[in-house]
Formats: sequence, C-alpha cells, structure tokens
Amino acid sequence: MNVSELADRLSRAVADRTAVDRLSDEFTELDLPTAYRVQRVLRDAAGPLAGWKLGVTSRAKQAQVGVSDPIFGFLPAGGALDIGEPLEVARQIQPRCEPEIVFVLGRDLAGEHCTATDVLAATAGVAVGIEVLDSRYRDYRFTMADVVADNTSASRYVVGTPVPVSGIDLRLVGVVLEHNGEVAATASGAASLGHPAAAVAWLVRALAAEGGGLRAGEIVLSGGLTAAVPVGPGDVVVASIDRLGTLELACR
Repeated sequence: MNVSELADRLSRAVADRTAVDRLSDEFTELDLPTAYRVQRVLRDAAGPLAGWKLGVTSRAKQAQVGVSDPIFGFLPAGGALDIGEPLEVARQIQPRCEPEIVFVLGRDLAGEHCTATDVLAATAGVAVGIEVLDSRYRDYRFTMADVVADNTSASRYVVGTPVPVSGIDLRLVGVVLEHNGEVAATASGAASLGHPAAAVAWLVRALAAEGGGLRAGEIVLSGGLTAAVPVGPGDVVVASIDRLGTLELACR
C-alpha cells in the first residue's frame, strides 16, 4: 500500500463530493497504524490546524465494533463554521450532525501520563459544539481502519462561546439534540468515555506516542454524545448542553 495514494483517493472524493468504496475492500491488510499514516498525509496537506477530534468514545460503541480505545482525527482551521453561518449541504457528500463538548486549551499539554485532572487544569473554557460528519465512503460503511484513514469522517464544525469549566461536572451535564424542532436524542457528558476530560487525556497520551501534544488555543471535540442525524437543505439542528449553552446550525 502506498499511503500517499490512499490519501489522494480520499482527497479526490472530497473534491468531487462523491463517495467511494472502502479502502479495506481493496486493501484487506489495512490496519490502524497504516490508517493513521494515511491520515497524517492528509493532515500535512491540510494547512493550519484548529485542533483535534475524538471518535468512538462511547464504551458501548467500542464493544459493538470490537475496539478498546477511541480514535482521533484533526480539525483544519478552514473547516470551522462561524456562529450563525449556515452549512452548505451541496458542498458535502452525506452530512450528519452530532453534539459535542468542546475544550479550548489555555496552555500546552503533552505527555504519556496525562490525566483528566491535567486536562481540566489546562482548559481555558468549554463550549457546546456541533460537528458535521461527512464520510467519504458509501453509506457510512467502513472498518475502524477505514474511518481513521478518512480522518474520522471530519468535515465542518461550529463552536459556541466558551465558559469556565470550574464548578461544572461535565459527566452530569444534560445534552439535547434537536432536528427540525423535534428532540432527536438526549445524553449526558458521561457518554464520552465516562468523562469528556478523560477522552481528551487519552488523546494527549495518543499524541505523545508520536511526539506531539496539544497547544494553547487549540480546540478538542471530545466525542459525539448522541447518534448523528442526517441533514439536508432547509434543516435546522440545535444542540443544548446544561451550563454550556445552546447552539443552532441551519442547513441550506
């Protein structure tokens, strides 16, 4: 396998806005280490980064797909949507939205022994976020290696106004996802690895394995808290998280 060629295949899918076959259908030996190498090629070509994102942070989902750890991807700065800016659905392939607790780093954070306590101490603020997923694979069918290579289906994201994390138990905050005025799903912050800060600590340890870490000012989407809802033109998605606020994303 040539990881640059695999990355180019996924980049062309984004440019053409056309879903493609899973990489693992052709390359059955594709594994997670190789998939992260593909993702690294995409990251190096993405320009400035705004931060990182986590996936498969639900223990139930991990058991369902047969993995014991989350996965991570990167957030290009160009993927950010401003508050109030609509999502242009035609620029996506098959977009879906999910609510997130977003961490804003106040200082650099690195190390193979990072804990949730370290993460909270380094956090300048937390915010409600909506992530727009957009798998480059047909019908969202993929293995874990496929989705890691595809940068964990990352596409666009919008982040609300951060609030201080002090005094907020992020495990217990209630989460409501609305789609076109109907409640689509509910959850609590504990849906992300038991505590969203624990998920971010896992990310720090994973980045330490490749000699990296988080930098002050970066954001981390700490993992989808509910199932993602498909969206189309005219749809409106609202994410509400106790103590963090409410965020609306219109689609056109």
